[in-house]
Parts: sequence; C-alpha cells; structure tokens
Amino acid sequence: MHHLEISDEQSLDNAGIRVTAVRLMVWRTIRHGFSDAFSLADVEKALPTVDRSTLFRTLTLFANVHLLHDIDDGTGMQKYCVCHFDDTRQCDGHVHLTCRKCNRTYCLTSIRIPHVPLPDGFVMEEAEYIVKGICAECAKAGK
Repeated sequence: MHHLEISDEQSLDNAGIRVTAVRLMVWRTIRHGFSDAFSLADVEKALPTVDRSTLFRTLTLFANVHLLHDIDDGTGMQKYCVCHFDDTRQCDGHVHLTCRKCNRTYCLTSIRIPHVPLPDGFVMEEAEYIVKGICAECAKAGK
C-alpha cells in the first residue's frame, strides 16, 4: 500500500513508531511538503521551531523503519526520500537525478533501478542509482 493511501498517524503506527506530536508534525511536513529528495537543512527551514537534534533523530528513526531512504548523491549532504513500497513491502529502488550546479536531487519514482546480475554468493542489501548532470532550471539560467 502506498503511503498516501493511509493517514499520517496510521503510516507511523504501521511502521511501529509511537506517535508523538513532533514525530507527526515532521512526518506530515515530509510526506506532504517534499516531492523530491530533501536534507536535514530543508526540514529545518520548514520547521524552524523544532531543534536540529530532534529533527535529526526523527529522520534517522524514519529511515531505520523504512519510511524514508537515505541517498548519498555525492554532494556531501545527507538526503532523504519518502519510501514507496513495492508488493513485498520493501522500499522500491528508483532512479535519482542530482544537479551538479544547484545540488538538488530529484526522485524519479516511476523509473526503477534496473536489474544488475551479481556474482554467485553476493547478497545485495541495497542499491542506489544516481544520474548526475545539470537540471533544466540551471541549464535554462545558464548557471
């Protein structure tokens, strides 16, 4: 079931997270306020009344229970994306685009990570697929 088909409270409860006012506020902000990848700094801007350490702990908790997945896009800033689940309740692997000019990372949730044949005995735990280049806005602005 896709996250947006259930309530904010229910999605936290389904993940085994005790619902608190702050966790619910952070989840609502993330779930409904960001369509692409975001950083701790982005959440801080959206929720200036919540201290940084609380936000960091909350994002870490959400990532640990697979409400979010973290993205290492090479910018040096940890980014996150809301998980969308496949039929096995695993966070689906999708392609990300990272702009080398503005450092924004876009989630292409409709494009799955292609299958990569692995050597015998290798057990994959996670995969990232990041395409780096210049986004349309930066290309248009000549940045």
